[in-house]
Amino acid sequence: MAATSSTTPADHVRPGSRDGEGDPATEAFVAHRNLLFTVAYEMLGSAADAEDVLQETWLKWVGVDLGQVRDRRAYLVRIATRQALIRLRTLGRRRETYVGPWLPEPLLTSPDVAEDVELADSVSTAMLLVLETLAPTERAVFVLRDVFELDYGEIARAVDKTPAAVRQIAHRARAHVAARRPRGPVSPAQTRGALAAFQRAVETGDLQGLLDLLAPDVVLVGDGGGIKQALPRIITGADKVIRLLEMSRLRLPGETAVEWAQINGRAALVMRVDGEVDNVVTAQVEDGLITGLYVVRNPQKLSRVERETAMSR
Repeated sequence: MAATSSTTPADHVRPGSRDGEGDPATEAFVAHRNLLFTVAYEMLGSAADAEDVLQETWLKWVGVDLGQVRDRRAYLVRIATRQALIRLRTLGRRRETYVGPWLPEPLLTSPDVAEDVELADSVSTAMLLVLETLAPTERAVFVLRDVFELDYGEIARAVDKTPAAVRQIAHRARAHVAARRPRGPVSPAQTRGALAAFQRAVETGDLQGLLDLLAPDVVLVGDGGGIKQALPRIITGADKVIRLLEMSRLRLPGETAVEWAQINGRAALVMRVDGEVDNVVTAQVEDGLITGLYVVRNPQKLSRVERETAMSR
């Protein structure tokens, strides 16, 4: 899905510049742009769609009487949430016809995202896949409450529910996520070590070191979107994953290079073939073992690997 060609003032104006000074609507939007993008991305798993939500939010924001707005940040988040909910319901229908497994769009992020442990966890591939299992309103409530810590009253206004209903939805969503989310904190060193073993397997074909790091119920997910060859289904189990890697040897045509990058706040591998990004590999590590390997090959999802995406809470 390609992003809209329309732009908002924040695409050209950054906080601290003088270009947006004097226009309160533009100043407020620019000040909170990274937050709005992050809210939309966590709800949608797609940077292209999150950018579309920003455009729609801006178009509605410029028509608001700012004299009637008590909290501009909260009001902007409310608009963005409503627009993301509309788009999320549409995306749900699109994903029913998606070719092969679906993975969120990987984003090259700055070191400050990794340093914010809660933010990095909330935008990790594994967490975004957990959020995909929530109903749209549950996802919005969970993101706004547990990630961005909005009060129940403000969330209620964003999702058109009563505060009491939002509390119930939040409780239900939190229990759902807790039963499925990765267990315990993961250090950057653990993730990097797991991916280093994967890199060695890619480069040498020696899979023993990788086998020692795979959890018995590890999953391998590949997303080619029907454009690039990828796994047609999710592979589960260490033996099956190793057998698949032994058969393929992960060989790619052309000159292959593997680079380290910060993707969605965590260490990841970016594989290039003849200088072009071919895929991005991220991993989920629990108790020192790899429980998830995620490979995005869909070229429509790889444009954000070449430039940093700003995110904030």
